[in-house]
Amino acid sequence: MLRWSARMTLLGVLLLTIAIVGIWLRFAPELPDTEVLRDLQLQSPLTVYSIEGKVISVFGEKRRIPTPIEELPDQLKQAFISSEDDRFYHHPGIDWQGITRAGLELIRTGEKGQGGSTITQQLARNFFLSSEKTYIRKIKEIMLALRIEREISKDEILELYLNKIFLGHRAYGVTAAAQVYYGKRPAELTIAQMAMIAGTVQRPSRVNPITNPAIAKNRRNYVLNRMLELNYITPEEHQQALAEPVSAFNHGTAIEVSAPYLAEMARRWALETYGDGIYESGLKLITTIQADKQRAAQESIRTGLLAYDQRHGWRGPEAHIDLADDATAATWTDALAGRLPVAGLIPALVVDVDSELALLYLSDGQTVPLTLDSMLWAQPLLSRDSRGPVPEQVDTVLARGDIVRIRRADDGNWVLSQIPEAQSALVSLEAETGEVQALVGGLDFQYSKFNRVTQAKRQPGSSFKPFIYAAAINSGYHPATVINDAPVVFRGGGDIEAWKPQNFSRTFYGPTRLREAMVHSRNLISVRILEDIGIRPARRFISQFGFDQEELPENLSMALGSANLTPLNMVTGYAVLANGGYAVQPTWLAEVRDQMDNIVFSPPPVQHCDVCPVISAPEPTDTETEESLTPLVIQTASSEVSGEQIVSDAAPLDDAAPQIATAALDNQMQYGPPIPDYRPRVIPAPTVFLVRSMMADVIKRGTGVKALQLERQDLAGKTGTTNDQRDAWFSGYNSDIATSVWVGFDNFQPLGRSELGGQAALPIWIDYMRVALNESPNLPPAMPLGVAQIWVDQETGELTEPGIPGAMRELVAASLLSELRQRSRPVEDDEEAVNPYDIF
Repeated sequence: MLRWSARMTLLGVLLLTIAIVGIWLRFAPELPDTEVLRDLQLQSPLTVYSIEGKVISVFGEKRRIPTPIEELPDQLKQAFISSEDDRFYHHPGIDWQGITRAGLELIRTGEKGQGGSTITQQLARNFFLSSEKTYIRKIKEIMLALRIEREISKDEILELYLNKIFLGHRAYGVTAAAQVYYGKRPAELTIAQMAMIAGTVQRPSRVNPITNPAIAKNRRNYVLNRMLELNYITPEEHQQALAEPVSAFNHGTAIEVSAPYLAEMARRWALETYGDGIYESGLKLITTIQADKQRAAQESIRTGLLAYDQRHGWRGPEAHIDLADDATAATWTDALAGRLPVAGLIPALVVDVDSELALLYLSDGQTVPLTLDSMLWAQPLLSRDSRGPVPEQVDTVLARGDIVRIRRADDGNWVLSQIPEAQSALVSLEAETGEVQALVGGLDFQYSKFNRVTQAKRQPGSSFKPFIYAAAINSGYHPATVINDAPVVFRGGGDIEAWKPQNFSRTFYGPTRLREAMVHSRNLISVRILEDIGIRPARRFISQFGFDQEELPENLSMALGSANLTPLNMVTGYAVLANGGYAVQPTWLAEVRDQMDNIVFSPPPVQHCDVCPVISAPEPTDTETEESLTPLVIQTASSEVSGEQIVSDAAPLDDAAPQIATAALDNQMQYGPPIPDYRPRVIPAPTVFLVRSMMADVIKRGTGVKALQLERQDLAGKTGTTNDQRDAWFSGYNSDIATSVWVGFDNFQPLGRSELGGQAALPIWIDYMRVALNESPNLPPAMPLGVAQIWVDQETGELTEPGIPGAMRELVAASLLSELRQRSRPVEDDEEAVNPYDIF
């Protein structure tokens, strides 16, 4: 019997060995190569960041934040080991004890049950296999786990597992779960929170602290008990963790900077550039948005639109429902269902009201009071230009069952509000590089996804005049040139009605110096200037500010800002004025990185140049091969822009600017420092400086005078208002930053008679620039070569001498001095000659 038993044992071992070898030979070729785990790209969402690295937006279903195991707290790792595989550091990838338990369960019940899977097996299943419960899948899982254990260290396995595992609510990995459930980093979690996350592994969609907190708490306590048994926590820590209440709720993605319009621009660019896989690519788009400026822009838009809205009165409740006397809080909550906050304005239901006080119910269960003081602004809207009387009782404004909006005032008290009907846009560029530092495309992205910065083509009105004046300066005008501000009629042909442009005040001021015309925004003078210098050459010149020449009207209405342009178009032109006359290409992208933080794309540095290199790839000669060629040949081209070209119908100004051809070179040929993004001079420096000096006076004593509250001496800008006040603009700059603000209705309704650019748009610009200019030196621009300071007669604009009545200092292009001297009053023989000009 002993011999027979020994033979049967040997036979059994032999058959088992043959079976194992057979199974291995059968399934081993089908197993994936575990080496891919080392280079595995975990599926992570596309993330958009500010320039400081703060999260703007996340796109993708899977929330994953890959984290090295060294950065994960030991007790978090121990919670998972206690819950899933307490012998993880001692087995070879499979736990025979667990397999035996699963086998006995199969024999006892005849059903394949849960159990027997180590952390390594779970990793193998999650990465390479399906979750179906079949014998073949289980065999492959065991074989793959053994292979993984031979080729990858235990810590690497645990790191992959803790970053890969699904933990409910679209959270993949422990760092994402910590953020989703608790709004924390893993190191900030309590022991109870760590155990709660570890307890979600087996049924994450159903057993998690948000979906089913009671069952999740039981599972959490089981994990805590296991941690105590394994001596990972002390009895005191155990008791404290058991007593901790469930505090999880869905924190979503931690958005640190609100720039949703820019984020959508980034998403679309990534989709076009990298394809549909971007939502699981882990790509990081670092934008040029600066967090503090973006916050200021967002707040300025909201404040400005609320102020506009309150100036025009109360439109009434957003909705009204009939509330029964015995209505409960559940009824009140249902009434507010589906109404979300808009731009910080909270939906509220009026549940009780009398002459002195109203009680409003919020969807979170709060009941807040509103007094008469909180709604004194709520005069009934009669029209855009008229309002009813100031309310004297609360119940003349609100009634029980009204659904309205409220917000917290600066003093912390609740005040009545309403969603503004008007919209606004703000975009701010760094003048030298064209980098977008702040961009707000509307009041609230969730309320309206239409991006008015890039998509709303509106007439800029008088804010376009600086470009007309630049064309005039470039064709021989100067700030003291006198133009007659008098009626002018342009007759139409056939059935076309004659055009009679007018000033906004509908009055005429006679002979006016160009500087005064800019300061007071005289329409007729702009029209006369454009008629004099010619529409075609003016369009060519103005297009050098970055405008599409085809979008500039081919008629005199262009002088009054009739082109349909976006705020981004406008701020680009103003940035050219701000940087001294160099081309501007707006950009929002600073860098693209992959999920391992390797740089995928980085734009070249911007470099201004009056004489720019022209880069080309040389052609090989008969005796040369492509490999022997110097990679780049750099030539130079002058970017001189002459004053004569503007008044000529000869070749367009584009021909005078450098033509930069980027060589189509293989990456291996582009060695050394990156080739700069050359930005040529497109507007002469004297022209830019003279226009800026006139625009500075717009702020000092003209339509932009409110900006003096910023107490700066380096600002220049221009208001803009279109017919019937349908659009209000303010665009302005210093040497570092150019910013444009637009206010209007999407349906082109008038804003109201008093809503000019200086009333509706300028306050938004001021509020933003108060923050944006914090680190910008308060220094006026240096006078460039080619500008002369002279004495002129303030009535005639002609050259005169200091000390003579009516003489005043003025700036002109030095190239005009000889012409001005020829026209000036001659000096008598016995009179001491005085030099009336100085050239800087």
